[in-house]
Parts: sequence; structure tokens; C-alpha cells
Amino acid sequence: MQRYKCTISYDGSEFSGFQIQPKERTVQGVLEKALKKLHKGEEIKVHASGRTDAGVHAKGQVIHFDSNLDIPLSKWKLALNSALPPDIVILQVEEAKANFHAQYDTIGKEYRYFVHISRVKDPFKRHYAHQYPYEVDLKRMEDAIRFLIGTHDFTSFCSTKTDKENKVRTIEKIDLYKEDDLLVFRFRGNGFLYNMVRIMVGTLLDVGRGYRSADSVADILVKKDRKLAGKTSSAKGLYLWEVFYED
Repeated sequence: MQRYKCTISYDGSEFSGFQIQPKERTVQGVLEKALKKLHKGEEIKVHASGRTDAGVHAKGQVIHFDSNLDIPLSKWKLALNSALPPDIVILQVEEAKANFHAQYDTIGKEYRYFVHISRVKDPFKRHYAHQYPYEVDLKRMEDAIRFLIGTHDFTSFCSTKTDKENKVRTIEKIDLYKEDDLLVFRFRGNGFLYNMVRIMVGTLLDVGRGYRSADSVADILVKKDRKLAGKTSSAKGLYLWEVFYED
């Protein structure tokens, strides 16, 4: 039995998230269906670095699975992609150690979030960016970002449905830049809570519009109250960009 580590990319628009759900189309479900086909009906379990919600995309999600098929490593990518629909692509397949785990071995992740700053909707961005019809002050937002960087309890910046008792995470870096009418956030950290990136973006957009001060972000962190932070921005602007491991 060999364990395989795969880097995959998917368009989350037509998926009800990553994790298998009854009667729903999910990334895990489609991957396991493809593996079952390759394994002549044998059920193969897929494990991911983490779950993504409905509508969330991935440029560099990582999964692992075990297989006893005698397929050369160089042929695995072609074999899997031939069995998958066009909204999921296998980018890389590697042989992994028997104890490797896509979720538990992660040391960090990078997420990116795209905001379409325009009063006019763009049909070609509707599934891939959060449409926001207001101008924002990038300097105010950059001032607020500095309070989020570092190790904090992010209770105020995660969904009340979060099932993690420990809500302390370390954000190593947040970049913010604009490309034409797209505002791009890049978050890198050791881990992220449920809806954490989307709530941080919603709060920073409030700062950019002048609805709240940059300094208020520090106060929101300290008070550990979800009601004090901004709205949860839409899933369609969020991308799991890269997952990091020791090797």
C-alpha cells in the first residue's frame, strides 16, 4: 500500500464545499468517485489539508490517499485527471511517507481574497470575486492590518459555529494591493478558523469606507465578541492558495 500526496486546484462555484454531504456535490465526493472508478469499485478515502465552504475556490489544496494500484508515479496525474470533471484538476502527485497526513502535518496556509471594486457588475467575475460597489481607502486598511498580524485570540473574527476551543492563531503576513478594479488580500498564517478570512476582509472593508477606525480592530480582538467585527464577506472571493509542510 502506497500513500500519495496530491496538490489540486478547483473552481468551487458548483460545489457545496469540500467535505462529503448527503445528496450534495462536493469536492471530496467527486475525488472519491474518481478514485473508486480507477480502483474498480473499491472505496478510497481522501483526506484534505482542510475543508473549504460552498463557493470557495482552491489554487493549491493538498490531499492524500492510499492505494495499492500498480501505476507508475508519472502516470497518476493523467489517470486521475482523465476521471475528473473539468472544475477539478490534479496539479501534482508525489509518493508520501506512510505516516504523512495532509491535515495534521501542515505548518501554515496562504489564502487570497479578491474584491471587485466597481458599481457595475462584471459577469466574468461574478463567481470569482466579491463585488463591492464602493471606493475604499487603502491607507486606512493598511493601518488596521497591522493589528491583525501576530499571535492573537481570533474569537471576534470567526463564526460562532467554529468547533475549535482554542482560537489562538498566528498571522505571519497580510498583503494588500490593487490591480485595476481588483483589490487583493493575501493572508499567510499557521492556521485559520471557520470564516476567519472572510470576517477579517469584511471588517477591513468597513475600515476602508470609514465606518470604523483602524484602531478599532485592536479593540475588537481584545473583546472576543463576534458581534463587534464586520460582516462575513462572500465565499466566492476566497481562494485557498497554498499549503505549507516541513518538506
